[in-house]
Amino acid sequence: MKDWMGKIRTLSLFSFLVIILSACGKDNLTALVPKGYGAEQSFNVIIISILVMIVVFVVVMAIYLYVILKFRQRKGQEDHIPKQTEGNKTLEMVWTVIPILLLIIIAVPTIVSTYDLADESEKENSINVNVTGLQFWWNFEYANEEIQTSQELYIPVDERIYLNMMSSDVIHSFWVPSISGKMDVSPENENTMYIEAFEEGVYWGKCTEFCGDSHSLMDFKIVVVSQEEYDQWVNGMENTDPEYTAEAATAQEGQELFENSCISCHAIDASANNPVVGPNLADFGNRTKVGGVRDFSKEEIVSWIVDPAEIKPGNGMLDAPYLEENSIGQEEAEKIADFLMELKATDEPVDSVQQFKDEANDN
Repeated sequence: MKDWMGKIRTLSLFSFLVIILSACGKDNLTALVPKGYGAEQSFNVIIISILVMIVVFVVVMAIYLYVILKFRQRKGQEDHIPKQTEGNKTLEMVWTVIPILLLIIIAVPTIVSTYDLADESEKENSINVNVTGLQFWWNFEYANEEIQTSQELYIPVDERIYLNMMSSDVIHSFWVPSISGKMDVSPENENTMYIEAFEEGVYWGKCTEFCGDSHSLMDFKIVVVSQEEYDQWVNGMENTDPEYTAEAATAQEGQELFENSCISCHAIDASANNPVVGPNLADFGNRTKVGGVRDFSKEEIVSWIVDPAEIKPGNGMLDAPYLEENSIGQEEAEKIADFLMELKATDEPVDSVQQFKDEANDN
């Protein structure tokens, strides 16, 4: 009896933990609340699979209970042997055909969805973005607009966007759970997928292929905006100036430090002609995160500049000459942060980004 009570308490504890932990997580980082076409297709297949499994479980358990109750050993039947059914062709046909039918029920929508999500018939008339995965960040080049950005992909709502993906180092995997499924990002061949978001907002993206020390920190965002906001953002990015001059006095000092220590890896304009060495910093002042993972603030920018290894171990900035020479301290980093926060393609962030920042500050 004590053993049973112990098992019941353990089961109750685990059930309670499941209920509590089910409430954990981030908004727009779940495949169970689809807000895009690909995620919706995947969710539908998940539901079909679960329903099939529930039906199988219920039927099997019903037969199991029926057999236990119907054919249980009764008093006086200790030596009774029930009727044997070896070689029953009818039964064998039934339990062979039924699993095949169940697999077909799951396979048909899965195959249809797979081919649907691989459709490239609208590619030429859609927005095309060349996605490059690098340890441990993402670069996005808009092929037709001839602009590029890093870490945050802006797309218009209810529009099909084609992503042409390759890696410049190791294998990565691109996944935005709320919008679409996963796609491997390989250094050897280009993989293409399309995404389409149904609601405006900021959506979390993850790398889901282990790629090094900071694999779990290789986050990015997809910013879904109205068509009007998207056009304004693209126009602002097209007009970012590589010769931009900072306005505030401390930012001007920071710009000088930046040009002496950072400009060889980081461009401040969005031209697609800029080489992809380090993350592009055009519109950096309107970013949602620092390094893809820290809340956007001057303090976090300074922390990143002074000690990037503390935030993302193994990232490419660890080889920066200024770190080896220890030429940039807290004071210099604060000036550079002032300069970076002035880099904006639009005077104000789009509504989705502003709401995201407000919620982050509230938390």
